This record gives sequence, structure tokens and C-alpha cells, in this order.
Amino acid sequence: MTDVTTAQAARIRPATSTDLAAVEQLLTASSLPLDGVREALPTYIVAEAGGVIVGVAGLELCGEHALLRSVAVADGWRSRGVGRALVTRIIADAEARGLHALYLLTTTAERYFPSFGFRPITRDVVPADVCATAEFQRACPASAAVMMRDVCATR
Repeated sequence: MTDVTTAQAARIRPATSTDLAAVEQLLTASSLPLDGVREALPTYIVAEAGGVIVGVAGLELCGEHALLRSVAVADGWRSRGVGRALVTRIIADAEARGLHALYLLTTTAERYFPSFGFRPITRDVVPADVCATAEFQRACPASAAVMMRDVCATR
């Protein structure tokens, strides 16, 4: 992955182990779960401005599928395109990896993700490898909306 800079001067780059504390702080401030973040951090990306992590998004790999998780943007950086840039980058990464589909759980952003091609689905159609993640097993409530986006239709 190469670094990308948004028009708002936040640089998007792969997360590193030294970002973990800042990522966890941002997720906590956004009321998002930390279960499994440490393990999946190598496939996370962050938006950084002035040496400060202002956004994060995660791609948790599950065989030929992945879970889009931990999308959060610091209050002062919302509505500046950072979240959109992060999600777009995660989708591009999933495509580059040849993944079949992306899944996500949300309790607050069900109206945000359709603009990226995600659609609501029921839990019973989610593949077992995605259902086995900490996010599905214990981090998100059963009331969370489940959404899916095809990534590579031809495999």
C-alpha cells in the first residue's frame, strides 16, 4: 500500500504497532469495541495529521472474505472526507487481495455504508469464517445491522 493524502491534509497510511494506543483511544472515544484490534492491526490503516492519528479503519481477514471494522474519525476531522477516504482505501485493499466480499456490523452507520456498495443482509447468510471473529462473537450486540459488499465477483 502506498500513502495517500486527503484534500484536508490527513495522510492515510498502513497502521504500525506503535499506533495501537492511539487507535484504541480513538475507537474508545467513538464507542467502538477493541476486541481483536491488536491481532488485526497489521491490516488496519490510519489517517494522520501533524503526527496525530485522526482516523482509523480496519480490514480483518477471514479466508476469502473480510470484515470492515473500526471505522472512526476524530470529532474535529469529521465531515472532511477522512472517513470516506479510509473506507475507499479499505475497499481497494480488499480488491487488491482478491477477496470475495466485505462484511460489517454497525449500530450507528447503516445509512452511511450503502454509498460504498454495502447492502443490509441477515446474520444467517454471513460465512462461518466471518461469524467466528471477535466482532461477531462478542464485541457487537445482536441488534447491530449486518451489511455486505461484493468485492471480486469473479474468482
